Amino acid sequence: MTKSTIWTILGVIAAVFIAWILVEFVFSAIVFLFKLVIVAVVALVVFFVLRAAFSRSA
Repeated sequence: MTKSTIWTILGVIAAVFIAWILVEFVFSAIVFLFKLVIVAVVALVVFFVLRAAFSRSA
């Protein structure tokens, strides 16, 4: 094996490792944003339900 072959193999391993970390970060960010959207929708529903309940009793 020549030196360039070793550097190529190390480069491929480093590229796969970096890609793995980036993909994991992107997917966790997407999951976080999805949860945030769901929480916002549920909060809006609860807000309107509470507003309707208190406006009837007042």
